[in-house]
Amino acid sequence: MSGETKHVQELALKLPIIEKARLVDRLLASIDQPDSATDKLWKKEVEGRIEAYKAGKMKSVSLGKVLAKYGKNI
Repeated sequence: MSGETKHVQELALKLPIIEKARLVDRLLASIDQPDSATDKLWKKEVEGRIEAYKAGKMKSVSLGKVLAKYGKNI
């Protein structure tokens, strides 16, 4: 880690929690760039799942059941 990066980190760690959250959001958004190859793979996956569901090869699960499985209540 460069000296400048360490300095920025030290300053960021002193920020109020809401400002830290905003900073994290901006930083993550700056590295979340579109990737056409990944997008194509996800599109193929989603279309395959939809077809499997329509053909009766895949069942759906309610959101409530999924959240209950992981200990969340809605």
